[in-house]
Amino acid sequence: MSLDDAASGQPGPPSPKPELPELRQITDAQTMRALSHPVRIALIETLSVEGPMTATEVGELIGESPTTCSFHLRQLAKYGFVEEAGGGKGRARPWRMTSIGHQISAHGDPEAELAAGALVRMFRQRHLDRYRTWMETKAAYPLEWREAAGDSEYIFYLTAGELEQLNQQLLELLRPVAVERLTDPSQRPPGSVPVEMLIFSYPITLPDPGSGDRPAGQGAG
Repeated sequence: MSLDDAASGQPGPPSPKPELPELRQITDAQTMRALSHPVRIALIETLSVEGPMTATEVGELIGESPTTCSFHLRQLAKYGFVEEAGGGKGRARPWRMTSIGHQISAHGDPEAELAAGALVRMFRQRHLDRYRTWMETKAAYPLEWREAAGDSEYIFYLTAGELEQLNQQLLELLRPVAVERLTDPSQRPPGSVPVEMLIFSYPITLPDPGSGDRPAGQGAG
């Protein structure tokens, strides 16, 4: 705010929002294979939600020994997924994530395609297991949470370009709130809890050979 703005009592221009941290890009098969372990995935999920923790603390949450967690944290650090948060010694050292979120892309590399498929299946199985747990236990939740939770399915007719654009728009809508509250606990409203939202988008039939992406209403001729 300028001196003139302050003197007139008029608000100045809004402060620019801080840029969101970049998603971690995972493109090589070796890194994908290194991450494809149930304990390492559990460690990443827990540190992302809970923040910095020691091997002992995170082990209590995921049901693994401090020794096991310490080993896998060091392996995750080797590939740049976690780092020491400072303070403590040995297994009392806290660890933290180096990034919030990641994207897995094979870029047409057959070896990476195979590794990416295996890794994504492991992540999705964990997600669907949590969804199954919700379905089996939701009667124990307060009514307001049962009514707030969603379960929807849609079918659209889209081109590949439109589908990519829709996914990007959803990412831009959801990621700022997700990252802000994951990284800064003071931004979490009273009564808030971790909420998982799964968004799958995929074609359910093969496109006509050679059709490609064309503007709506434009024929092949």
